[in-house]
Amino acid sequence: MAKLELKLKVGDAAPDFLATTQNGEEISLKQFRGRMVVLYFYPKDNTPGCTAEACSFRDNWAAVQALGAVVLGVSTDSVKTHGNFARKFELPFPLVADPDRQVVNAYGVYAEKSFMGRLSLGTHRVTFLIGPDGRIRRLWPKVSVKGHVEDVLAAIRGEQGAG
Repeated sequence: MAKLELKLKVGDAAPDFLATTQNGEEISLKQFRGRMVVLYFYPKDNTPGCTAEACSFRDNWAAVQALGAVVLGVSTDSVKTHGNFARKFELPFPLVADPDRQVVNAYGVYAEKSFMGRLSLGTHRVTFLIGPDGRIRRLWPKVSVKGHVEDVLAAIRGEQGAG
């Protein structure tokens, strides 16, 4: 059984990155300093769990915006695949294309996985909540899609209340 062991912990500086979104625009983590960032990693566009997760962030978009937070979805899919996925499901937030696996490797979420008894390498479903100071405030190493966005929103509210 493959088990993900994250090297990044709460309190660590979140690794910066420079990558391309579904719109072909360059994006970096540090451009969002001063804001809470929800950085969620997912295995693949247009698969049931990943679609449900993305649509849940979309459906809660007003609440995310009301909290002044940023949502960034990351997978190893291409810019083109991300573009089609974002258009199909009307996703209002950036999807970060990481076909060279630089971001997933920096965050340690690309590792051995077990699916239907078969081991393979892939992106694990992990979410990082990054504070305005660029440090990891919370992390969810094994995301269950149902109820996840609500948990993330509650964590953002808690962080804002604490700070």
